[in-house]
Amino acid sequence: MSRKKKEEFPDPEPIPTLTEESSELGTIRINHSVIAGIVRLATQSISGVVNVGGGGVVEGLTDFFSKKESERGVKVAESEGGEGGYDIEVRVVLQFGVDLAKTGLSIQESIRDQILAMTGNHAKNIDVVIDDIKMDSIHKDEENWEDEPTS
Repeated sequence: MSRKKKEEFPDPEPIPTLTEESSELGTIRINHSVIAGIVRLATQSISGVVNVGGGGVVEGLTDFFSKKESERGVKVAESEGGEGGYDIEVRVVLQFGVDLAKTGLSIQESIRDQILAMTGNHAKNIDVVIDDIKMDSIHKDEENWEDEPTS
């Protein structure tokens, strides 16, 4: 009877990990969701970034229901070629008025530095996809407040 249960419920897919280092004590593995979390935090630290993972409505809903909070808007894969490192894609929404190219470069540099500092590994490829730009809602509210007549 236990054999039937095993056949009916196959083993779940393994969590993608990258072996970082082996020593006499064992191996150290970092889950890709941890790398995605580092990427999100490094991206959010850049001035002009409104949101990470700001794709369209359908993509946003799909991401919301299919992934953990730390993985939304970020894809992490191991680099091809067996040399180690990560291939990263991060999707962002930026503030209206910022220099998109400079902000994208700042995002790439921040991700590169944080990945290296925290994991000792490097990001081989960091793709930044700018999905949208948003007007700063605080300034918009202030403008509306000033336009209203006072009694």
